[in-house]
Formats: sequence, C-alpha cells, structure tokens
Amino acid sequence: MPRVHVCSLSMLADTVSTSGASHLVSVINDDTEVTRPTAIAEENHLFIGMNDIVETTDGLITPAEHHVSELIAFVKAWDRERPMVVHCYAGISRSTAAAYIALCAVQPERDEGELARQLRDASSVASPNPLIVTHGDALLERSGRMIAAVESIGRGELAFEGTPFALPLAG
Repeated sequence: MPRVHVCSLSMLADTVSTSGASHLVSVINDDTEVTRPTAIAEENHLFIGMNDIVETTDGLITPAEHHVSELIAFVKAWDRERPMVVHCYAGISRSTAAAYIALCAVQPERDEGELARQLRDASSVASPNPLIVTHGDALLERSGRMIAAVESIGRGELAFEGTPFALPLAG
C-alpha cells in the first residue's frame, strides 16, 4: 500500500532510505540547503520555498496559492507505486499541511475529517500550517471542509522536531 511519509530535514535521508520512497517534496525556507537523497530522481523532487508563516511578513515568503498548486500537480502525477516523503525543517507544520493536502488530492472521495484524524493519530505534534491548508481547500474545491477538519484536531503538542511518521492511502 502506498504511503506518504512525513519527517524533518534532519531525518530526511533516513526516512527516504527506510521508506523506499521514489518521490520527495521539500516544503522549506527558500534559502535552506536540501541535499536530495540519491534514491530520488531529480524530476521526482519538488522544492517549494516558503516560510512557515500565516500572514505576509517583510522579507519572508508567504505560502501562496501557486505553491500549493505546484504541490497538487506534483502529487497527482505521482504514480503511487512507491512511497512519497514530504518534509519541512521540523516535520511539524508545513510538511503536515502538505501531506494532508496530498492525501486529499489523491483521494477525493475520502472524508476530510477522517483524513485529519488519521494525521493526528499518526503524530501528536502535527500542526498543519492553516494558510497552506486554506489554499489546498480552495484549489481542491473542498468548500471549507479541509480547514474545519484541521481546526477540529487542534494544534499538536509543542515540540522542536517531529518524529517521522507515515500516512497510508486507502486501498
């Protein structure tokens, strides 16, 4: 069964290696160096440069609709034969929002609340960036249900770095 794995930058190489992933999404500050693991082909690595913020701040890159549109297109093109890894710096906010959007994008029939609860069950620290989720909700035409579902699971426990986890896709 294909899975979406979520991790921090520091756990990227290990997570790609242990998961056998073929695709990688980096959702991280634009100036952060990310070394693509050799197991990931260059064309299977999407780098989205944005800061983990929810409102425009001078000198920072605010998550925008075009960022999430790129993510959705990449995820929909994924063949799902092998896992995908999504990471940000800490594995808590941007990556969990991107993973949640990925699950919703490739499983349009699945209930948003069920997917959000799956995310919470997999990670007690997951705190999906609400602006990224808002863009995903609009682009996937989920009529606010993704936003409400993420709000319903609440903010995760405070942590400096998340523990890697995996979210299975429905069979």
